[in-house]
Amino acid sequence: MRVSESEETVFVIVVNWNNAGDTIRCLQSLSSVAYLPMRVMVVDNGSTDCSVAEIRQHFPQYEILELESNRGFGGGCNAGHDKALEKGAGYVVFLNNDTVVDPGFLEPLIVPLRERDTLAVTVPRIYFMNRPDRIWYAGGEVNLLTGRIAHRGIRQPDGKRFDFPLETAYATGCCLAVRAGDFRDAGGFDPSFSMYAEDVDLSLRMRKGGKKILYVPVSKVWHRVSASGGGELGLSRLWKKNRSMLRLLVKYRAWPGILLYLLLAPFRLAQGAAAVREFNRGK
Repeated sequence: MRVSESEETVFVIVVNWNNAGDTIRCLQSLSSVAYLPMRVMVVDNGSTDCSVAEIRQHFPQYEILELESNRGFGGGCNAGHDKALEKGAGYVVFLNNDTVVDPGFLEPLIVPLRERDTLAVTVPRIYFMNRPDRIWYAGGEVNLLTGRIAHRGIRQPDGKRFDFPLETAYATGCCLAVRAGDFRDAGGFDPSFSMYAEDVDLSLRMRKGGKKILYVPVSKVWHRVSASGGGELGLSRLWKKNRSMLRLLVKYRAWPGILLYLLLAPFRLAQGAAAVREFNRGK
């Protein structure tokens, strides 16, 4: 049976909030992607600067959905998805605006979703933008009983051990692909998280529904990590991340995980800060 163009249409959704510079760089990389039919939609999350005008000036061919207020990352993605679904999207890709993509990143994410009904989400290999030889994400690890949520391979040199597709526990919201209908049926992102953990929550709900998440290493993206939160050690980022992690554990009634998360938080924070500092020194 022939698949219609509307069923194959992929909407790449990029959420912007007062950050036209990163968004324009992301869109420039998307303009080199040769995949049809692909459509790009920018969701402006109630920016108070001149973002919309700047983006429109550089990329008049891309649709901009202007929201009246900042709905957070999850809420902005949900709004973009709903509009894309109205326009006949078969698949959506949520992509952080502080990324650049490889010209061939898109098709490897879509093909497995097209061929395997058991898959809910596909996610690429993601590198640090300032250290393009180092892994930021090569799969996700989740253990609600211990409160541990982590990226596989983070800060490690890229290598053959990351070259193989594998099922993984969660897909990062930095870049993930999903069938538009599956995302709708799952209820989208939970906007109560505002920022951080909404991707883990979505992944857990997808997996609870019997679907799988696939890490696709041939698809490559580079991420300017925590551009919106003052860097990896920014106080705003750390506060929001820890608040969201606790919200996630409460939502899933992971009471042992909450206790361990609180007990181990100082140790994990110190360990993580040391790793970030060493990484930033170029070691």
